[in-house]
Amino acid sequence: MTTQLTDRSSAVAIIGAGPAGLSAARMFTNLGIDYDHFERHTGVGGLWDIDNPGTPMYESAHFISSRDVSGFFDFPMPKTYGDYPTRLEVLQYTKDFAETFGLSEKITFATAIESVVADGDTWIVTATNGTAGRYRAVVCATGTNWFPKSPTHPGQFNGEVRHSSTHRAANEFAGKRVLIVGLGNSGADIACDAAQNAERAFISVRRGYHIIPKHVLGVPADTLDETGQFLPRWIERPLMTGALKLLVGDVTRWGLPKPDHKLFESHPLLNSQLLHHLQHGDIHAKGDVERFDGDHVVFTDGSREEIDVVIYATGYTMAIPYVDDQCFEWSGTRPDQYLTAFNRKHKNLFTLGYLEVNSSAYTLFDNISNVVGQYLKAQQDRPEVAEAFDHAIATHRPDLTGGLRLVDSDRHANYVDAKTYKKVLARVRAKFGFSDLTPGQFDAIMKNAVESRQPASV
Repeated sequence: MTTQLTDRSSAVAIIGAGPAGLSAARMFTNLGIDYDHFERHTGVGGLWDIDNPGTPMYESAHFISSRDVSGFFDFPMPKTYGDYPTRLEVLQYTKDFAETFGLSEKITFATAIESVVADGDTWIVTATNGTAGRYRAVVCATGTNWFPKSPTHPGQFNGEVRHSSTHRAANEFAGKRVLIVGLGNSGADIACDAAQNAERAFISVRRGYHIIPKHVLGVPADTLDETGQFLPRWIERPLMTGALKLLVGDVTRWGLPKPDHKLFESHPLLNSQLLHHLQHGDIHAKGDVERFDGDHVVFTDGSREEIDVVIYATGYTMAIPYVDDQCFEWSGTRPDQYLTAFNRKHKNLFTLGYLEVNSSAYTLFDNISNVVGQYLKAQQDRPEVAEAFDHAIATHRPDLTGGLRLVDSDRHANYVDAKTYKKVLARVRAKFGFSDLTPGQFDAIMKNAVESRQPASV
C-alpha cells in the first residue's frame, strides 16, 4: 500500500500530549508557529491518566513537588488543591490547561507515531494508521517513564515478580509479604502502600538516601528551596544537611545504609510517610538482593525473608522508539541534547521532557519550549540569529548540574539542577535576543480560546 504524504513542510509536528507537549503547543500558538499535534491516547495528560495504556501511574500517587511551585508558567494550580496534589488533581489541572488555551482542538488523538525519518531539511512523520506528513521540525514529547528497566537475580522464585510500572492499587498487597527493590520516589510510595496493606513489607536498597520531609516548618520543603533560589548550592547544602540532622536524624537507626554521597549529589527522597512507617516498624529495610531461593529472597548480608511478591522499582529507559537511535547523541541511556532539547546531529529534531531534575518540571518545560519556539521563529524572521544559535547547539556544552558531583548512575547522566538550568537559559536568551516569559503573555490566546467556545450571540 502506498502511503499518501501530506505536505506540511512549513509546520512543526508535536508528538505527545502530556505536560511537555502541551507546553510546546501553547508556546507555538503564542508565537504564531503552525503545528500539528499527535497523541496515541484518547486524551491529554500523558502518564497522569491512569487509564492511559502503559502508564506507571498508581492510585495513591501525588505530585513529588508542591502545588505552588509546580504549575505551568502563569497558570497556577488551584489553591483548593492539597500542598502535594493527587494524581486526579494533576490530571484535571492538565486538562484545564489544555482547555483554557484551546490546545485540545488541535490534537489528533488515538494516533500513535510509528516513525520519524529525516528527508533533506525536512522530516517525514508516519503514523501507525499509515498516514504521513512532511514537517520542518519535530518535537518529541512522549515522556521518559514508559519503558521499564528491571534487574535479574540468580535462583528460582516461587512468588510473583513484576516491575513497579504494573502497580495500580494498594489493596493488591493485602495479606501478602511484599519486597520493594529500589527506593526512588515511586518505590517509596509503593512501599508505603505495602506497609498499610501487606502482611509484611520490606525494602531492598543498595545505597543510602538523604530523606527530606515533605514539610519543613509547616510549609512544603521545596518552597524553601524556591525562596532561596539565588543561594549557591555550596552554601545551601551544609545548611540543609544540618537541618535534616535535626528533623530526620540518623537513618541507620531504621536499617537503612548511611548515604555514601553528599546531599543533592543524588536525587533526594522526599517522603514523610516513609519515615513514619520506618519509625513504626511497618517497613523493614534490607540490603541488596543476592538471589532467589524458592519461597525466599536471600540478601547480600546472608539474611533471608519469605516473600510472596517482588516489585522492582528500578526505573525506566529513556527510549524514543519512533526515531532511530543513531539520530541522537547519547550519555549512557539518555539522549544528550543541547539544553536537554536541541539535537546536535540533526537540525530541528527536539526533545522536551527528557531530563531528570530536582524541582518541578512544568515551569522548566515552559522555559525550554520558549527557547525552542523563538529559535524556530528566528529561522523564518532572523536567519542570522538562527545560524548563530546553530553554532551554539554544536559547540556549547554548559554544566547544568550546578557543579554537583553526582552519583555515577544512568539516572544521573544529564541530570539537571533546576536553579542552574534557569540561569543558563537566561544567559542563552540574553545572548540571542530571545524574550523571557512574562506574566500575561498568554492572555490573548486564553481569551481567544474561551471566546471561540462561547455560543454565537443572536
